[in-house]
Amino acid sequence: MPRIAYVNGRYLAHSAAAVHIEDRGYQFSDGVYEMCEIARGYIIDMKRHLDRLNRSLSELSIEWPVTRSALIVVMREVVRRNGVRNGLVYLQVTRGVAPRDHAFPKPGTRSSLVVTAKRIAPSATAKKAETGLKIITVPENRWDRVDIKSVSLLPNVLAKQQAREAGAQEAWFIDAEGTVKEGASSNAWIVTQDGALVTRPADHGILRGITRTTLFDVAAKLGMKIEERAFSVAEAKAAREVFISSATTIAIPVVDIDGETVANGHPGSITLSLREAFFDIAEKSPA
Repeated sequence: MPRIAYVNGRYLAHSAAAVHIEDRGYQFSDGVYEMCEIARGYIIDMKRHLDRLNRSLSELSIEWPVTRSALIVVMREVVRRNGVRNGLVYLQVTRGVAPRDHAFPKPGTRSSLVVTAKRIAPSATAKKAETGLKIITVPENRWDRVDIKSVSLLPNVLAKQQAREAGAQEAWFIDAEGTVKEGASSNAWIVTQDGALVTRPADHGILRGITRTTLFDVAAKLGMKIEERAFSVAEAKAAREVFISSATTIAIPVVDIDGETVANGHPGSITLSLREAFFDIAEKSPA
């Protein structure tokens, strides 16, 4: 089945889909995005993702390209046309097409919308959960508004590449105080020796991950304690368990940080129990 993309009102062959060369997302990274997991024919946590999209657009003064209800229709249609039961649906909104100028374009310029979807075999993520990930740490070098899910991700790209070259799968940004902020494409968690889940407060210093938020619900259902506070790299290396969370991974164990083994070097039971319970507790919208 050939892939189909939605671009500004048209469903197009993925290979032929394109945006204008003066789209501000292309020239200025002047846009935002969201990505939802699709599992067993459901779009996971769609309401929370669209709520966060609304916040990101508001923070950057970008107008919605279509109504929220119309966007939901488009998302479901893209998923349907691509035959995705397990995978991801990606949506991106930019400030639109206008002659190149750093200042905002004239009022009435319509924002641009792109929606794509792709299949991912559940076994691929499950395999990562069975073996765990290796991560490296890098100094924080991003702009201050990482709470906005902007398409401006160059520091994240460079951190991911650095991780790959080191034989790892993720990089954690570390602030000037030596505490962990978040991953290049994930939120960071540790499990203390007494079983408490620890993750940094989702203030302006990190992105308020949707999967992170849902894991709070999962932890509550499982009777687990959560502490929202900063933690150091040293504390992470000494933790009972370490894991990351994102829409693409749910919760994936970390077994190595900067070449040092975490705990016994194997995925921990608490992380795996969060993964197992996630689907039953997360919001599910028919795709």
